[in-house]
Amino acid sequence: MAGLDMPVDHRLARVYRYGGGLMGLVLITFGVLGFTNNVGFFSTSGREVAGMSTNGALSVISVVVGAILLIGAFIGGNVASTVNIVVGALFVISGFVNLGLIGTPSINYLSFKMPNVIFSFVVGLLVMTFGLYGRVSGHLPHDNPYWRSRHPDDAAREDAYRSRSKLLGRDGASPVTSGGSRRRIAGSH
Repeated sequence: MAGLDMPVDHRLARVYRYGGGLMGLVLITFGVLGFTNNVGFFSTSGREVAGMSTNGALSVISVVVGAILLIGAFIGGNVASTVNIVVGALFVISGFVNLGLIGTPSINYLSFKMPNVIFSFVVGLLVMTFGLYGRVSGHLPHDNPYWRSRHPDDAAREDAYRSRSKLLGRDGASPVTSGGSRRRIAGSH
């Protein structure tokens, strides 16, 4: 979607990058701490790390997903935004699935307990919010690249008005016209 490309230095890119990068570091830290506990790969009675249970499989998944978020943050722009949205949605889905698996040790392969489920929901919503910030809203500013791509006619009209205003003066009127013409031109928008 070429129409959704963001300028390289757009302020929204910082939200996508820093938010996803921070959550990526948190996940990698959790995964590495899980590895240090020497828990079995699919142990359903995992040890606690940072108040959550973990096992080898959950540690690997945490490191991989954290790395994906960091790569998205490194690339930035629309890639970071999309990665954040997808990873956030997957975390929320994981929270619901694993909520249903609590209390069933024979199939709870990631050793999820309630703190893990709450963590999945919170991180999922945070990361999704980082990705959706500035992309979805009823009141996006008109310099927002997503607003501009969704309203190309209005964006073109605003660009033309800005260009005309720069040529004619600050209020949109020619400096040589009378006051009546100035009011008509300025009032036409």
